[in-house]
Amino acid sequence: MKYLMLVCTDPEPDTDPGSWPDVDRWVAENDGAGRRLLGSELAPASTATTVRVRGGELLLTDGPFAETAEVVVGFDLLECADLDEAIEVARTHPMAHAGRLEVRPLAEPGR
Repeated sequence: MKYLMLVCTDPEPDTDPGSWPDVDRWVAENDGAGRRLLGSELAPASTATTVRVRGGELLLTDGPFAETAEVVVGFDLLECADLDEAIEVARTHPMAHAGRLEVRPLAEPGR
């Protein structure tokens, strides 16, 4: 089953960055095991363009839509047997120590 894992920042991490697991090692381990299909860091939120259509009018906003301390900074597409395995993969991600990871299954085709 495929899961999208959104990697988000936390404005005040609980631990020292020097104590976090190595992200390059995490990527290599999960790529090698076939659990990580694709992933990337994102450009800063300040480079975002938010697109909305209201009343037939196109509305563009530079930067993130909402003012928030947490922003999405990356993503990973995972292939896992089930949610328990996806949670275990997320638990070992370095940003689990400094931010938050949102894990969601991809919708079934036709839903």
